[in-house]
Amino acid sequence: MQRSVPLRRRLAAFAAAALAALAAVVLTPDGAQATAARPGAVRADDPRLDVTMSALNSSDPIPGTAWGPDPATGRVVVTADPTVTGAKLDRLKEVLKPLGQSVELRRTTTELRMFLAGGDAIYGSERSSVRARCSLGFNVKRAGKPDAFLTAGHCGNPIKSWSTTDSGPEIALVPAGGSSFPGDDYAIAEYTAVVDHPSQVNLYNGSTQPITGAHDAVLDENVQRSGSTTGLRSGRVTGLNRTVTYPEGRVSGLTETNVCAEPGDSGGAFFAGTEAVGLTSGGSGDCTSGGTTFYQPVKEALSAFGATIG
Repeated sequence: MQRSVPLRRRLAAFAAAALAALAAVVLTPDGAQATAARPGAVRADDPRLDVTMSALNSSDPIPGTAWGPDPATGRVVVTADPTVTGAKLDRLKEVLKPLGQSVELRRTTTELRMFLAGGDAIYGSERSSVRARCSLGFNVKRAGKPDAFLTAGHCGNPIKSWSTTDSGPEIALVPAGGSSFPGDDYAIAEYTAVVDHPSQVNLYNGSTQPITGAHDAVLDENVQRSGSTTGLRSGRVTGLNRTVTYPEGRVSGLTETNVCAEPGDSGGAFFAGTEAVGLTSGGSGDCTSGGTTFYQPVKEALSAFGATIG
């Protein structure tokens, strides 16, 4: 929805009323540029942004919200999906009110969700009581331990035993302490069967991409995602250090991209060339209309499990 010119003038003239006005509209890129010029914004490197992020991250969870620093405006941008209405919206406004000009509220027209579905890549095995499908992220190695793969924590929490077919024989098992969600969104599953597990990503065109290392995402970096529902998709990194509150729990430190994803893509590989970058967590929209997707940084997961790509 585009803002009218009168509304833009009111926002510029009455900054104190910006929160209430912004709650009623969906910001377009043009609208975001208009708000960037408002007085009171802090610099992108201002320590007050860290204080704002800390305050938001310690607030009570409100499902359907996400936030992260925006270097272009010097504010923390708070996004609320269509489920944030009524009492939930009132609670959000109360959280944001004391933060003043250090925050900017935006609305998204599609619901924030985790990409987990019941139905290719890795499934709950015959030993699992949960019937669901996720995507394998990256194969990894650890000294003195079985080879394993990484996937999303919201997949590894409910499903401990994994198969390559729905309710099929087990090929991997999530060990005790091998899944972290909420807070983070990563899990590790150790191979329990003899299966080929090369360090590569399926490009869904009959070929694969070897993966030889890992790095942290860089703003505006070109990236790709491979997932069992929508195959290979491309885009760029649009934000870092994002916090997202799903209905199932809050996750911090995520990477935001304009790469689409859908249920079943959860845990899938987010990569740039030969290097792993992250694991698909969740987002909004789909691969028909487009959307926003958030990723768990892979280096954090590797460090947590003492693992290396391999």
